[in-house]
Amino acid sequence: MPKLDESLLSPLPPFSRLERPQIRAILDQAVSRRADEGETIFEEGVSADRFFLLLDGTIRVVKITPGGEQVTSLHIPAGQLFGIAPALGRDTYPASAVTASEALFLSWPVSLWHPFVATYPSFATETYKTVGNRVQEMNTRIVEMATQHVEQRIARALLRLINQSGERTERGIEINFPITRQDVSQMTGTTLHTVSRLLSSWEKDGLVLSKRKKIIVCDAHRLVLLSGE
Repeated sequence: MPKLDESLLSPLPPFSRLERPQIRAILDQAVSRRADEGETIFEEGVSADRFFLLLDGTIRVVKITPGGEQVTSLHIPAGQLFGIAPALGRDTYPASAVTASEALFLSWPVSLWHPFVATYPSFATETYKTVGNRVQEMNTRIVEMATQHVEQRIARALLRLINQSGERTERGIEINFPITRQDVSQMTGTTLHTVSRLLSSWEKDGLVLSKRKKIIVCDAHRLVLLSGE
């Protein structure tokens, strides 16, 4: 892959307050890679030997329950770090990372994490802010599952996805990576049957369009009202 320019990273939060020579020094130590949709980048519980920056695509963060079921806990959009086990004080990955679409990412050996944090304070500040945002999102979802009706949970999940990875089209706001009803059921702690029934009902009412691996929100305002936000 051609040598990447510093301008590619300069708008992204971990690098936005760094000088171009500093970004160049970080880039020169990175390895770039493309991955197809559905490829596992790393698995939960294995030794964390690298950390990553997603340049294009979407990463699905997957946890395995004690019963062996897969649960999608987060979606990470382009422009964010992932696999940052050292930021959590861990030497193993706390979850698996699976590409939800074709992806392009950079990675660095985990041995560079502490030198980066020590040398570039703004890199550390922005990274821990990202960690805090993800923890807040997870806490919000836990509260939703404990207190919200299924319809509200599904509406809020779709709203989060279009806020993170929405793309405006003639028909509405499309989640710009492949997503199935099974994915939505995992994210909201409900059954596939319930998700299918609700999405079919919403489609008849003109709120969404749901096709194979594609969901388009046609009426975001009405979905906000359904979510109770």
